[in-house]
Amino acid sequence: MQITRQADYALRAMLYLSKLEPAHRAATSQIAESKKIPPSFLAKIISQLSIAGLIHTSRGARGGVTLARDPQDITILEVVEAIDGPISLNECTLSPEGCPFSADCPIHDLWCGTQADLIEKLRKTTFANFAA
Repeated sequence: MQITRQADYALRAMLYLSKLEPAHRAATSQIAESKKIPPSFLAKIISQLSIAGLIHTSRGARGGVTLARDPQDITILEVVEAIDGPISLNECTLSPEGCPFSADCPIHDLWCGTQADLIEKLRKTTFANFAA
């Protein structure tokens, strides 16, 4: 499993926003330049994060992007899943019935346990952990 470039950029953008003063807005051009994200790619990411309710966007002279919640209330897992969907180390961890080996696969439990550990770690890690 590898986090997509889009999810990586989303995490970088959220980290940038989490370091701002509360309610301070950032222009997407500032985020793109600071985090070395192609502006057109960032626009798509911003849209997805907004739809997921993780950020607020506003247009105009006083517009910009801001976090929808406090950094301590936004997890790494939320951002990754907003961009990439549910985390799955293997197809069988999300739908074991689709795997022809599910009845006697010795590795299935390893995949499920490892996935659960990863999800829990990402769920417990918030942007406040990195904003200081």
